[in-house]
Amino acid sequence: MKKAKQQKKRQKATAGKGKRRLSGGALLLAGGGVLTAALLGIFAWKYFFSKPAFDGQRAFAYLQQQCDFGPRAPDSEGHRRCGDFLVAELGKFADKVWEQQFDYRDKKDTSRVYQGRNIVASFNLKPAMGFRVMLCAHWDTRPWADKDPDPANRLLPVPGANDGASGVAALLEMARILHGRRPDFGVDIVLFDLEDLGDYNAEAFPDSLNPFCIGSEHFAANRRDYRPRYGILLDMVGEKDLLIKKEAISRAQAPHLMDRVWAAARKVGAGAFVDETGVALQDDHVSFLKRGIPVIDLVDFEYPHWHTVSDTPDKCSAASLQQVGDVLVEMIYGGE
Repeated sequence: MKKAKQQKKRQKATAGKGKRRLSGGALLLAGGGVLTAALLGIFAWKYFFSKPAFDGQRAFAYLQQQCDFGPRAPDSEGHRRCGDFLVAELGKFADKVWEQQFDYRDKKDTSRVYQGRNIVASFNLKPAMGFRVMLCAHWDTRPWADKDPDPANRLLPVPGANDGASGVAALLEMARILHGRRPDFGVDIVLFDLEDLGDYNAEAFPDSLNPFCIGSEHFAANRRDYRPRYGILLDMVGEKDLLIKKEAISRAQAPHLMDRVWAAARKVGAGAFVDETGVALQDDHVSFLKRGIPVIDLVDFEYPHWHTVSDTPDKCSAASLQQVGDVLVEMIYGGE
């Protein structure tokens, strides 16, 4: 009888130990679950609440790639090949890429008709927030280096590293970012053609001289249903000694948007954005401003190689593109 009681006691004690071991294992598993959940939480926080990173070196590589096609003056082989490259590259990232093709008859030589192609890449076609934002640049280059200090060069085409390729380069890198992390609103990257075909003082002689910004005017006039909440134009944003002032027309007609962009620049430490008023430019943004759409022009017009044969990649830098890209990322993702 005594032995039976002792045996039951041992069985009870052993059972208790088993329960304690099971409880310890369960506690360990529970602790692991908590740790896993915490790690997943940190990952989710970093993904959803931190901003993606713009890569200035990658953007500079895009600048170089465009220049490798040679000058991209309308109807040239470099223009055709670069346009095809831009469509294909944007097609890797965007939800939809399409071209707005159009003809433009030269006012000085009416026998000549240029074939233009605006390129549009759209991200988030049905946005939860119901509005869209436009990021834009021109991708063509000037056919004549008429501001070159050497008269012998003034009929040669402009390489367009800064004036053309820099803005497009930054937007191609933004396309990669938008592909990896779509905001709650829609974004359209629009690359305008025939921006740099114009004649100086064409406003005074509209019947005989060609205007600048032919592609953006055609786009805005023929897509009246397209009304983004705002737009940011990049033109000559790659110069090594970058200095972006507040373009005067933008400041006068879209001051709230300009204030937002400069606030974003301060937040990311983009020192190239200075709080000074720059010159007034008839650039691609004007086509939208006159239709009541706030679009501002980010441009460094104090570029000594403007419309010369020396507008080459060595005058530009990845660091300058980085500053501009950081501001765009803050504008698109900073409110998340």
